[in-house]
Amino acid sequence: MNILFSHRMQKVSVLLFLAWVSFLFYAGIALFTSGFLLTRLELTNQSSCHEPPGPGPLPWGSHGKPGACWMPSRFSRVVLVLIDALRFDFAQPQQSHVPGEPPVSVPFLGKLGSLQRILESRPHHGRLYRSHVDPPTTTMQRLKALTTGSLPTFIDAGSNFASHAIVEDNLIQQLNRAGRRVVFMGDDTWRDLFPGAFSQAFFFSSFNVRDLHTVDNGILEHLYPTLDSGAWDVLIAHFLGVDHCGHKHGPHHPEMAKKLSQMDQVIQGLIERLENDTLLVVAGDHGMTTNGDHGGDSELEVSAALFLYSPTALFPGVPPEEPEVIPQVSLVPTLALLLGLPIPFGNTGEVVAEVFSGGSESFGPHSSALAHVSALHINAQQVSRFLHTYSAATQDLQVKELHRLQTLFSEASARYQRLLRDPPEAEAALGTLTAEFQQFLRGARALCIESWARFSLVRMAGGAALLAAACLLCLLASHLAVAPGFLFRPLLLIPVAWGLTWTILYAGVSATTGSKIDSVVLGAVAAGGSLLPFLWKAWVSWGSKRPLAPLLPVPRPVLILLLIRLATFFSDSFVVAEARAAPFLLGSLVLFLVAQLHWEGQLLPPKLLTRLGSSAPTAPPRHSGAHALWLGIGLLLFTRLAGLFHRCPEETPACRSSPWLSPLASMVGGRAKNLWYGACVGALVALLVVVRLWLRRYGNLKSPEPPVLFVRWGLPLMVLGTAAYWALASGAEEAPPRLRALVAGASAVLPRAVMGLAASGLMLLLWRPVTVLVKAGAATSRTRTILTPFSGPPTSQADLDYVVPQIYRHIQEEFQGRLERTKAQGPITVAAYQLGSVYSAAMVTALLLLAFPLLLLHVERVSLVFLLLFLQSFLLLHLLAAGTPVATPGPFTVLWQAVSAWVLMATQTFYSTGHQPVFSAIHWHAAFVGFPDGHGSSTWLPALLVGANTFASHLLFAVGCPLLLLWPFLCERPGPKRRQPLPGSESEARIRPEEEEEQEQEPLMEMRLRDAPNHFNAALLQLGLKYLFILGAQILACALAAFVLRRHLMVWKVFAPKFIFEAVGFIVSSVGLLLGIALVMRVDVAVSSWFKNLVLAQQR
Repeated sequence: MNILFSHRMQKVSVLLFLAWVSFLFYAGIALFTSGFLLTRLELTNQSSCHEPPGPGPLPWGSHGKPGACWMPSRFSRVVLVLIDALRFDFAQPQQSHVPGEPPVSVPFLGKLGSLQRILESRPHHGRLYRSHVDPPTTTMQRLKALTTGSLPTFIDAGSNFASHAIVEDNLIQQLNRAGRRVVFMGDDTWRDLFPGAFSQAFFFSSFNVRDLHTVDNGILEHLYPTLDSGAWDVLIAHFLGVDHCGHKHGPHHPEMAKKLSQMDQVIQGLIERLENDTLLVVAGDHGMTTNGDHGGDSELEVSAALFLYSPTALFPGVPPEEPEVIPQVSLVPTLALLLGLPIPFGNTGEVVAEVFSGGSESFGPHSSALAHVSALHINAQQVSRFLHTYSAATQDLQVKELHRLQTLFSEASARYQRLLRDPPEAEAALGTLTAEFQQFLRGARALCIESWARFSLVRMAGGAALLAAACLLCLLASHLAVAPGFLFRPLLLIPVAWGLTWTILYAGVSATTGSKIDSVVLGAVAAGGSLLPFLWKAWVSWGSKRPLAPLLPVPRPVLILLLIRLATFFSDSFVVAEARAAPFLLGSLVLFLVAQLHWEGQLLPPKLLTRLGSSAPTAPPRHSGAHALWLGIGLLLFTRLAGLFHRCPEETPACRSSPWLSPLASMVGGRAKNLWYGACVGALVALLVVVRLWLRRYGNLKSPEPPVLFVRWGLPLMVLGTAAYWALASGAEEAPPRLRALVAGASAVLPRAVMGLAASGLMLLLWRPVTVLVKAGAATSRTRTILTPFSGPPTSQADLDYVVPQIYRHIQEEFQGRLERTKAQGPITVAAYQLGSVYSAAMVTALLLLAFPLLLLHVERVSLVFLLLFLQSFLLLHLLAAGTPVATPGPFTVLWQAVSAWVLMATQTFYSTGHQPVFSAIHWHAAFVGFPDGHGSSTWLPALLVGANTFASHLLFAVGCPLLLLWPFLCERPGPKRRQPLPGSESEARIRPEEEEEQEQEPLMEMRLRDAPNHFNAALLQLGLKYLFILGAQILACALAAFVLRRHLMVWKVFAPKFIFEAVGFIVSSVGLLLGIALVMRVDVAVSSWFKNLVLAQQR
């Protein structure tokens, strides 16, 4: 029993050791991230009418006027129509085509005709601007900018759907302090940002990107009645239909033209109802890409429309031919001064000066130009005050540049004060003052943009060092894991003790000094402390001048390929083109594997090798040469086919994304949609048939166990449910009105049913993972026990491990009728069908059960990619098994080239499923699969669904990683054997020599692993460490690239998103790896129990 307990503790130690190594990487990622993606300090200071932004008198007319603050109010009311994702060219008219070129008809052009009519018929009343948006172009960050005038930082993009209340000074708070009634209707993100700030509100769920009409129709239901009631001072309507249409169909779909036409009717209706004291603002919070996504900083994403209209004349001149480009945050100080409010304290925007030029002429002939300068002066005072306060609170701003800007402002402000005292000099000084104030405001904004990209170099270096140390640990431990006498428990207990010690020391020092305990630093201290004994042993070994060859056990060709891949992470061009580089590297590795088989004599017959001058192979080939060649060719072919499914990054405009990655609902032609639907369902059926044929080949479909019954009946039900859901999703818009409620209900029930079936199948597999058919038959005499040399049931795990191969071989012979010659009658014995694939069968079944819900989260035509994924995996596993010997009793090992190819295939599948390591390419629609009406206030469930969609390839390949160890044993072929005579009569024992040569030994296959449980556990540990090493090397390379290139032009566009996606992908992969190894160990425990029960039954 002690030995049995020891073997089980070995399994637990393997899992705990891999979990500890994963924690080391997590700590390094967290520490590096805390230094790389820092948020800026948010000041809580607030502007007030009673506290002017600076010294000196306020502009003319701001004293003693009702509603006047820093400047006299120009409007009493504002209607803000926020059309989500209103790209600038959506507001442009249908342009006449260039002579000599054919006219271009784009669905979204010319649909906002009311704007163009205003600009042409009433040029002094309206103006269209190209609003330049600061990235990231996500809705929550844009709403913060549109109300505070500040700049969001990169890390804020991660909280786009977990919005928190704004603590900075903003327009909504200023309106509330002034007693203005603010009415809101639309996107419920505003409720989280401004809780309790509205006198009346109509919120609608914003996350269902497939719903084009619910939010917009809800707004229209309340918009005009609220407008006519007059019970408001500021009316905000945030429409979402255009944004959702872009996500669902893209901007070039006819639905986009319908949505924009609807918005045009809304604008026209508002213009007809406006009173003279009301300003209409129509704005887009961001743009969208050609695919309808947003979040990055491409030209189409950062270009939004901004339209201002007043029933009274507002602008002194006619609109320019080309609309002026202004920063989006310029709207904040402009609206504040037009409404007679203080500019929010943290604003960095510059007022749109021309809207202040329509003042009264009673103050002199230069009142228009002077109003320009007065607005800019107040704006500059507010920004100067903010810079002074912010620089006093932090040390982020560059001192030299800050001093230059303050000097520029002081000189311009002094000149402005002299101008007020001596108006006759106005004409000469107004132009200079306007230029100086604009130079100061734009310089201050540029200073903030540059300074808020600040880094903590100490944390970044510490995180990178921790990642490098964890990679070194994986490299050395993977080499030592299969060494004789390797001890699992000390390797785990000592680091844990050191980690706890350093954690307690850090907590004690923090408590003594009164400093706050940083959870990130605490985790890093624990990880670094646990690594100290390992680093010390490595240093001592290196100091003793031991050979360094074990430090680099990776084969040289694989090491070169790995270094090339890691080096590409330092080039923005290669990161952008990784979707093409990954298949190339995978194909190169496949060619290397085929060449390696040739070098080892596995492709050509030994006689031909001898004729060619090569030495004959030392071992017989596992497969024929043609077989291995066809495996390599097929793998290259499937890799090329998977490459046809790709999504082009926005940095490569010449590239065209695969049309097969769009949903079937976006297709217009009915016949083409039906053909594609048939192909998608065919891919589902083919995937199921391929796996079932594989299970049938190895005999794992003959068992009456619950998992096998589920594979027979549950998986077809999952295919049927998935196909039915796709049919409803692709034709929901075409459903008759009387059936739409039924379609909506089925669209929610079917995905949940498929996911529930998958979860049930996985639970059954964990409960009864041994899929073996047991049959009863006539046995031999009791004296001919198969348990020799034991006279009773095994008393230890060692006894059980010894007799398992005997039992297994006996069962094979019994089942195949090779004991029929024995005439002695005895008690009933049993025979089991195909135990040799028991581990692989459980793994493949689990992968298939995981694949169906993950496939459900993707668009329909990705089913073809999943089919290619499984076929590629099978071919790669067979090719790797062709060059892996299994005849030895141990130790077992998985080659580095196998692990490298597996990781590359996971990367290739990530891109083939339509993903890119950028936020704008995230498939948000996955959050609504099974939840078409949204998730209410829950954020973890949509985040889980979107994450599962994004990192499906990471999860599947990590869970399936143990197949790299199991597959060579699964592919074991029968070998020659001299048949031993059974006890009995001499005539029965006589066997002719010819018969001896004809007899073959049945392969033990995966039962060889049970013959050496210590080697089995060590091989699983080594496999996990190798996998973590390659993944860790990738995240280390991304971290170093971000560290070295932190001031690179493309750091926030390319390197930062790549690091974040690699970090999250590593976390998902490490969890999946632990789950896959845990499943293999669960099967191993179940096999032990099954054999033990079999032995006891045999004894009875």
